[in-house]
Amino acid sequence: MHGYSDQNLEALGDAILAYSADRLKLDPVPLDGPMTLAELDAKAGQTITTGGIGGLAALKLFEEDLALACISTDHPRYLSFIPCAPTEAAAMFDLVVGASSIYGGSWLEGGGAVYAENQALRWIADLVGLPPEAGGVFVPGGTIGNLSALVAARHTARMTAAREARTGPGARPWRVAATHGAHSSIQSACDVMDAELVGVEVDDLGRLTGAALREVLVANGPETFFAVVATSGTTNFGIVDDLASVAEVCREFGIWFHVDGAYGGAGLAAPSVRHLYAGVEHCDSFIVDPHKWLFAPFDCCALLYRQPALARAAHTQHASYLDVLTDKPDWNPTDYSVGLTRRARGLPFWFSLATHGTDAYRDAIERTLEVTRFAAEEIGRRDYVEVVREPDLSVVVFRRIGWTAAQYQEWSDRLLADQFAFVVPTSHEGETLTRFAIVNPRTSEDDISAILDTMA
Repeated sequence: MHGYSDQNLEALGDAILAYSADRLKLDPVPLDGPMTLAELDAKAGQTITTGGIGGLAALKLFEEDLALACISTDHPRYLSFIPCAPTEAAAMFDLVVGASSIYGGSWLEGGGAVYAENQALRWIADLVGLPPEAGGVFVPGGTIGNLSALVAARHTARMTAAREARTGPGARPWRVAATHGAHSSIQSACDVMDAELVGVEVDDLGRLTGAALREVLVANGPETFFAVVATSGTTNFGIVDDLASVAEVCREFGIWFHVDGAYGGAGLAAPSVRHLYAGVEHCDSFIVDPHKWLFAPFDCCALLYRQPALARAAHTQHASYLDVLTDKPDWNPTDYSVGLTRRARGLPFWFSLATHGTDAYRDAIERTLEVTRFAAEEIGRRDYVEVVREPDLSVVVFRRIGWTAAQYQEWSDRLLADQFAFVVPTSHEGETLTRFAIVNPRTSEDDISAILDTMA
């Protein structure tokens, strides 16, 4: 800004780099915790003023007050929701992305960044088993990834001659099939698209199966559906659907097969669980969030299409000022998702992959699975807790025998207040439970045992 001297800018730059370096060196990081609005008003007060408070003062305010009111999702005992534990390489390169002012929406403006992002996407596509022509884009998160995939699915359903022959010209398939265990973003996407989400009952293992899906499609009219959503790693339990049988039914009726792997898709890199994903290679679209189990910083979801041209037809925005982009055959990331302006959010993930190599990613994911298996076994060795369902991936849901919902909450609040761990209650079929979501390779067996000890 005008009036900010080079000397002041240099001092601020040094301070920001020092803060970032110190944060990256913390092992473990502080857990910290939320504050009330009144508490933050008292500590921070009004931060936006007519004259500004200065960069160093603003940084000090963030470091001493605001940052402490944010729970560290990369703490090894942050085991709630789905944590985010980026590698140091990914976190550091996020600074580079911010400082570089790269527009990542078009090849013309950000070809080097798009080239790197596409190599990271290709690694994921190979894990899924998608053909060489597959491709996509990094979007902010699973919600936008799922929405974008479903937009492409509906556009394709409307435009294909086969669908028109069954339903008549101008017909508008409006339904999506998924289980009640599907991520909440699927319902949200349907609401945005004015589509109907039709639930499919799960089997005894909690999975979507082809047989149950077929019953629902036939009962409701398969021509009214434009997509089926299967999940490779549900958020609450980490369940992988029976992807092979679902894919077979989708092929039978000619319906778009989307796989939501936002959390669990990373398990494709782990040989010990790769068999659970049989059939994923038949999907028409797929998402996985590297900011979950692939050690990238927020916000980063990889969205892939078997036939990217179908997505481009659905998503490319047309305007006179965009003709210079859309009239060329270049790979423009904004052609493959909802939204036009985008940062090159896949670069920190790419940088970490390039730095460490894919073998290190395989080993890190396998390490979290080892700790998960230990957690399930350790719960089985204790007479006051029990596993609700044996884990498919890296989520363990369990109960403290005899506890009420209030006791779970009191225990969770105490762990956070003591800066010991962050483990919140969940629920299933009306019962309050709790869960460990283990995606941080720094989470150890000792961490698991120590948390279980607090429930005795």
